[in-house]
Amino acid sequence: MAMASVVPMDANAGLVHPVDTTLLAAPDREIEVFSRVSPDASREEVLETLRRASLEVRRRGIQTVGAAKAGHIGGEFSISDALVTLYLAVLNVSPEQVEAGDPDRDRLVLSKGHAANALYTVLAAAGFISPQALRTFLQPESMLNGHPARNKVKAVEANTGPLGHGLPIAVGMAIAGELDGSDRRTFVLLGDGELQEGSNWEALMTAGSRHLSRLVALVDRNRLQQGAAVADTNDLEPLADKLRAFGWEVLEVDGHDHGALLDAFESAPAASGKPTFIIAHTDKGHPVSYMRDNVAWHHKVPTPEQVTQALEELDALMNSKETAQ
Repeated sequence: MAMASVVPMDANAGLVHPVDTTLLAAPDREIEVFSRVSPDASREEVLETLRRASLEVRRRGIQTVGAAKAGHIGGEFSISDALVTLYLAVLNVSPEQVEAGDPDRDRLVLSKGHAANALYTVLAAAGFISPQALRTFLQPESMLNGHPARNKVKAVEANTGPLGHGLPIAVGMAIAGELDGSDRRTFVLLGDGELQEGSNWEALMTAGSRHLSRLVALVDRNRLQQGAAVADTNDLEPLADKLRAFGWEVLEVDGHDHGALLDAFESAPAASGKPTFIIAHTDKGHPVSYMRDNVAWHHKVPTPEQVTQALEELDALMNSKETAQ
């Protein structure tokens, strides 16, 4: 019997390998890299930076999914505003802190790991990874997997994908922060569909009972999950009342309003000493007309024509604000 050839194991297995990006579809332009907003900037300047960055993230995101022919663009668009607000205006974290492994940096866990492309695109816009790396999304040996992997991207704090795991991980991180005597905050972004997982409710109870005041959870309340409305699968309401009963400070905001998101994030730690839970009311696919609030876009690949239409709509939104000013 002929023996199969053995491929030697790479000593650096799991690390980033070069990818021939010339084989991949190129975007019309690379995403702009934004500096963290200055503490001296006016609120109007901060909000304009966040608005522009969020549109750029969506613009590049749909090109990435279109080129890779895979992704979860609808749910990625619904959390883009929250991610941009966190990385450009809220989180105490920088590429230098990540590289140095600064123990006092803020942590962010993307529990809805299937929305990885949104996280990668925001990391590129905030300078944590190269914009050119976005061209390798889902390609062989790329660091940009379909779900975030911390052994691939240093700025990723936890491997996520199986739903219901991100919040328990974040609770553990918040407990570790308290044991370290650190002022760092831990943030976690969840999908509303994954709140049907029992592991989340165990984590919610633990965080509330331990008064993890430096823990902030945000749920992307777009009301849709794969193939159905959340309410048709397992209704979460009255969600805010349930969360308060579990010992959390609860805020409800428009998840596409950067000002409301900024205020909600900056309210933590709450004066009550409770962990903070933000219910962000969003629309899947926001703000693209054919995608918005459409369950089909949980996991669907846009055609080249749809990519073009989305880019035109996003550019029009960008230009209309600038023209008005």
